[in-house]
Amino acid sequence: MHTPTVDSPPHRPSTHRTVRATVGFAMSSVVVLVLVSISWAPLMSLDQSVANTTHGWAVDEPGVTHAFRILTDWVWDPVTMRLLAAAAAIWLVWRHREWWLALWLAATCAAGTALQQGLKAAVGRERPAWPDPVDSAHYAAYPSGHAMTAMVVLGLLVWLLHLYGAGRAVVRTAVVVSVVSVVGVGLTRIWLGVHWASDVLAGWLLGGLTIALAVLAYEKWGAPRRT
Repeated sequence: MHTPTVDSPPHRPSTHRTVRATVGFAMSSVVVLVLVSISWAPLMSLDQSVANTTHGWAVDEPGVTHAFRILTDWVWDPVTMRLLAAAAAIWLVWRHREWWLALWLAATCAAGTALQQGLKAAVGRERPAWPDPVDSAHYAAYPSGHAMTAMVVLGLLVWLLHLYGAGRAVVRTAVVVSVVSVVGVGLTRIWLGVHWASDVLAGWLLGGLTIALAVLAYEKWGAPRRT
């Protein structure tokens, strides 16, 4: 029996799971967006409580804070994530001549960035403000660009590994690294006092929605059909 490898051609999966994921992420994203837009008091109170607590920790633990700044600015930052996506697109073209899939990957990352920036402009949420900040960030707070970009890029890379039949150990390792990175970048943004917790949650949800929509598009129009 042939064992699939990373060099195997992509297969055509079922869309049922993807549709359910799309609906789930879409509904969750809308709920968070509405609650943030209307400044729902319980959510605002929770955001402030989390921010106050984590900022206190950040001020009291400068070593940890410095490490988190390195991680968020150099390891898990959007530029690094986009470079990873670019490397994956080059691999698809160079190794598999998959021009369409490479363009799909680039277009998905671009669409995620456009959605993120559009929501920042539309919602215009202020970032947390501190008399003794440990870090700074610009533009609007909602959603977290770091969290959303990491979710989109790393989620897509894991999906591509699965699509090309990478070994179980490779996929599992990629999943663990991706989960640690996506969760880690969100938590560092909260710890550093540049995002509210709901900004990060929204980034994760919107990132999941972007992936689900892109995969759904691939499954419907881009995947090879078996005869």
